[in-house]
Amino acid sequence: MSKQAREQTVAFVGLGMMGGPMAENLLKKGHPLVVYDIDKAKVRRFVELGALGATGPADAARQAGIVISMVDTTAQAEEVIAGSDGFIQTGQSGDVVISMGTIDLMALRRLHPKLAAKGVELLDSPVTGMEKGAKEGTLNAYVGGDAAALEKVRPVLQSMATKITHFGAIGQGLAMKLINNMLFQVNRVLIIEGLALGAKAGLDPQQMFETISGTTGNSVAFQYSAPRILNREFDGIRMDITFKDVELQTQLAKSLGMPMFMANTALQVYQMARAQGLGDKDGVAVVQMYEQWTGVPVEGRK
Repeated sequence: MSKQAREQTVAFVGLGMMGGPMAENLLKKGHPLVVYDIDKAKVRRFVELGALGATGPADAARQAGIVISMVDTTAQAEEVIAGSDGFIQTGQSGDVVISMGTIDLMALRRLHPKLAAKGVELLDSPVTGMEKGAKEGTLNAYVGGDAAALEKVRPVLQSMATKITHFGAIGQGLAMKLINNMLFQVNRVLIIEGLALGAKAGLDPQQMFETISGTTGNSVAFQYSAPRILNREFDGIRMDITFKDVELQTQLAKSLGMPMFMANTALQVYQMARAQGLGDKDGVAVVQMYEQWTGVPVEGRK
């Protein structure tokens, strides 16, 4: 592969619920793409779509000048980026690594100098917009890191996101993402408590939803969560991922010496739900735990 071809190629590691559609949009926009995922069936599917398959993160980075990590956890990101088979092993001076998963920003900042020593720039660019935005290419990208590196990869990010905001130094994009997630994930617990309380008091959950939709209690979180609760739609973003996010929020506060009341309480609610076997369900499935406590279902009209 020529140097110019490598510089124009994008490597994408992590083809899950969000990463898969994001990588597809890169292909649709004409970016030469190399992919890797521990699920070999996902890699084969992308090869059929026109991408090149890699044998691991290092192999993916060997073939691309822009390298994306879209994995679930901090440990996975550290292994993909700086592990024994990570990007760092084959990255070249001038490359840009973009960490797009929601991970520990302190861990990400520790990776930054390791890559910099090889002349590789690191950006954090977590995204919001859920699976729908990933499929439609309408995500919001929250970027931290060097401004010049951002401009270099902007066309790649624009293939996946319609709004790209630079928040400053490395880790600042993650900080913004964690706060945005906190406002949604903590609010969802309160929404469930409110609906469960109303149902226990004898109110019709469907009528509650219709009423709150036109009042000061309404929110984006309410419009996402309440219909799913009423319709018993518990598939979606796994509660294990939600728990991971809220844990990161509380860890960040701890590292900064800041008390956190509501997020820590929500963390325990999600943990209780996971302990009851709901970890693979969307966070709205927490309502099932409240229904056990109240003895009253929170359902829409039949």
